[in-house]
Amino acid sequence: MTSETIVVGRKTTGRLPGPVETPGSVDRRFSFEPHNCFACGSLNASGLHLDLHVDGERCWTTIELAGRFQGWDGIAHGGIVCTLLDEVMAWSLVEHDNWGLTARLSVEFKRPVPLETPIRAEGWVTRTRRRLITTAGRVVDPATDAILATAEATYVAAPEDRKKELKERYGFRLVEAAEPKA
Repeated sequence: MTSETIVVGRKTTGRLPGPVETPGSVDRRFSFEPHNCFACGSLNASGLHLDLHVDGERCWTTIELAGRFQGWDGIAHGGIVCTLLDEVMAWSLVEHDNWGLTARLSVEFKRPVPLETPIRAEGWVTRTRRRLITTAGRVVDPATDAILATAEATYVAAPEDRKKELKERYGFRLVEAAEPKA
């Protein structure tokens, strides 16, 4: 961990912890070279183009899902909700200097996720065992703090040589949130 990282305590009740609201906490976002990832890439015309942030040990993003991501009338398709959760949970690994691939993803839909309305997706690491990293995540309505969906996932960490290759390929870096997106 860098000296900028703020460690946020975890509850042990089995419940998902609340949103990170640490006054003065570091708000950084991920910056990378243009690429085609459906979730975070800038080159995919059909993609989500997520602006990913890190606050303490959590990765988060806010987004208003466009109508093209509709499932049933007026609500987001479940696959898009899964994509949001997978992305923030996967990028939460980077705060622990891990990069990985999704091995397992389990999502619980609590309420319909509205379109054209701000939502927040956040993910965090809950356990690390050798090359297996377990994460949790959720999608919330930031206006009411209502939980719309929750998730748990397991990722397989990339070996050191592959991690180095990925960092170089994507030009990965963390920047202060106020810095303009590249």
